[in-house]
Amino acid sequence: MEKQSIKVGLLGLGTVGAGVMKILKMNEEQITRRAGMPVEVKKILVRSLEKERPIKVDASLLTTDPEDILQDPEIDVVVEVMGGVEQTRRYIEKALQNKKFVITANKDLMATAGSELLLLAREHGRNIYYEASVGGGIPLVRPLKHSLGANRIWRIMGIINGTTNYILTQMNLQDMDFEEALKEAQLKGFAEPDPSNDLEGLDAAYKLCILAGLSFNSRVRIDDLHIEGINSVDRRDIFYARELGFSIKLLAIGEELDEGVALRVHPTLIPTTHPLAGVFFENNALYVVGDAVGEVMFFGPGAGAMPTGSSVIADLIEVARNLSHHVENGIMEMDFQEKAILPMEELSSAFYLRLHAKDQPGVFASLATAFGDEKVSLDMIIQKRSDEGLAEIVLVTHAVEEKYFNRALGRIQRFPTIKEINSVFRVIEN
Repeated sequence: MEKQSIKVGLLGLGTVGAGVMKILKMNEEQITRRAGMPVEVKKILVRSLEKERPIKVDASLLTTDPEDILQDPEIDVVVEVMGGVEQTRRYIEKALQNKKFVITANKDLMATAGSELLLLAREHGRNIYYEASVGGGIPLVRPLKHSLGANRIWRIMGIINGTTNYILTQMNLQDMDFEEALKEAQLKGFAEPDPSNDLEGLDAAYKLCILAGLSFNSRVRIDDLHIEGINSVDRRDIFYARELGFSIKLLAIGEELDEGVALRVHPTLIPTTHPLAGVFFENNALYVVGDAVGEVMFFGPGAGAMPTGSSVIADLIEVARNLSHHVENGIMEMDFQEKAILPMEELSSAFYLRLHAKDQPGVFASLATAFGDEKVSLDMIIQKRSDEGLAEIVLVTHAVEEKYFNRALGRIQRFPTIKEINSVFRVIEN
């Protein structure tokens, strides 16, 4: 007997959950047509029945008991938008064991437990859909799995955290200092009251785990990544970067090289002519290089109720169509391979260095000697006179293996003429 509708259990009714409900109502006719059947939300798990919510729903839909969703044989798909990891993982495991499809917007969960959950899904003839976990409203998971499936992906570079991009944009365009830009981001709702995961690069790192796994057909763990945040970016660095023809962005970068996979998140100077340099405010983008397609970029809002809800509904439509055509899983991620993860010291990059030194003869010569002895060549130099007999010096090197740059930097730090190393950032040259 053919299904007459797809019944949904929604875990969570916060920002994203409200967006899902609003889109289902707003575009009901179109969603029904594309899904091939009506979509019916049967139950919604909430923490409290009395709490005020971003959207009004029928009180009979609400429950505080997850078993009302996980054990209901009529519910076909569980949509998880509640966040968290441990408790959420248990709910999803039970949903899969009870033969329900799962849709999740939970990047932390998919980055840390995605492989195990996908294996469980395959064992039970079901699937997990997680488009909303990475790019908000930007389609990234499906294109990497399907649209670019004929390619060997060489490189991905992304601005995949809206909070940090908003802060760096305001520092660049409005000449704000870091704290002022952060405060504005919080007032506008682009940064959490505790923005640590965003500022320290962890949010972007979790997303890179998911994207790199799909791009390089490899198992990626958060411990495989080198992670730096934007706390060390000063307004002066923004100014000097602009003078040198660069913008500073928090980039998540993955590359597949002959020796293995390189994965990192860090502030990066990128030429103002690069497409990612023009991604401003809370927007996100992913720049992909494939052997057949060449260079492509995905751009759009990386978070928010409606953009993220849009991705959830797209997954829901796919589940409905799979149910109509009796497609059980279609999981690709189980074929992922274990690949070598390259240490940072073996990777090559150009570097930006800002320091304060005594304003006296011989300083440049000593710097040049230290770099030259470690096979580091200099590309650009700026010197600004400072107060109290100190000069501010900005150097940009040519690309070099990181271990050689670090050796040179270690020598320079011991020079009596060097008073302070202010900033060190990697540079993308093209």
